[in-house]
Amino acid sequence: MRSPLRRLTIAALTAATLGTVLSAVPAQAHQRGGPGLGMENCTATACHFDVPPGTYDVKVVLGGAEAASTSVTGESRRALLPETATEAGRRVTRGFTVDVRTPEGEPTGTEGTPGLDLALGGDAPALADIRVTPAHRARQIFLVGDSTVCDQPGDPYAGWGQQLPQYLRKGISVANYADSGESTVSYLADSRLWGTVQPLIRRGDLVLVQLAHNDKQTDEATYRANLEALVAGVREKGGRPVLVTPVVRRWFNADGTLNNGTALLVNGLGVDHPAVIRQVAADHDVPLIDLTARTKELVESLGPEGSKALYLYNEKRDNTHTSVNGATVYAGLVRDELVDRHLVPKGMVRSAG
Repeated sequence: MRSPLRRLTIAALTAATLGTVLSAVPAQAHQRGGPGLGMENCTATACHFDVPPGTYDVKVVLGGAEAASTSVTGESRRALLPETATEAGRRVTRGFTVDVRTPEGEPTGTEGTPGLDLALGGDAPALADIRVTPAHRARQIFLVGDSTVCDQPGDPYAGWGQQLPQYLRKGISVANYADSGESTVSYLADSRLWGTVQPLIRRGDLVLVQLAHNDKQTDEATYRANLEALVAGVREKGGRPVLVTPVVRRWFNADGTLNNGTALLVNGLGVDHPAVIRQVAADHDVPLIDLTARTKELVESLGPEGSKALYLYNEKRDNTHTSVNGATVYAGLVRDELVDRHLVPKGMVRSAG
């Protein structure tokens, strides 16, 4: 399932509570509040900060003399702050934590630009102040996945991992190492993927794993063994693995239900990917986010017509890859599951509107 665009990152994680389960990301070399980390690096619609790879806290003050509505994206089209309305003459302060790395998007994609790039969006963006500082106590959530999770490089495509950061408050960073077109076989074999992610995992980090769409020719024994290898590899580094069943494809039967094979990811060899993931999670006491069940329920409730907006059906006749709208909705489901399973404290998440 290779996207027409390039590959993007998704990695996955799990933990019991943020304070005791997710580990801190090491601070960078810059001094807190040092020169070159404020408004002098911004135009009316964008900011660039010449910082090395690492994890950074960003504090923004939004609003101005007129009513405004501002959102923030960064790096490879990552949604970092949902659109926030401010009344005329009023200002609000918001914060988020961002992962800065090279490549800045998909691990097998282009390097992107050095440093931290932020873009201001919304109906009437208004940035009054900004401050970027090293994240001394940030917690990390890694994403391991395919094109339905990764940081997609261009419109109209979007992965749910690309939209997840906007749901998290300052103190939690999403490191999206999902990559378009990857299976469990290819992800484990490529040094730019698992060979890069595993050494970065620290004690307590959450690692969310959603790989299935591209395992079309992977037999059940191999698929199961690959999932078990990823789980063991995360635990070897002291991390907390979280298995995620894949988002459904938008393929309906005549009666308005989703097709049990194509939509629910049963491959040509008869391997029921979601069922294997659920079993591995149960066998190895791994937290499970059943995104297949959650997205199936939602897509069927919307029906053949209403569900088109979640995918790229109208733009590309694509029933697998999600639109920005669909990726945002699905990221919200992941946020809810993280909270419900006590992997992230409720106080560390936000709504997207």
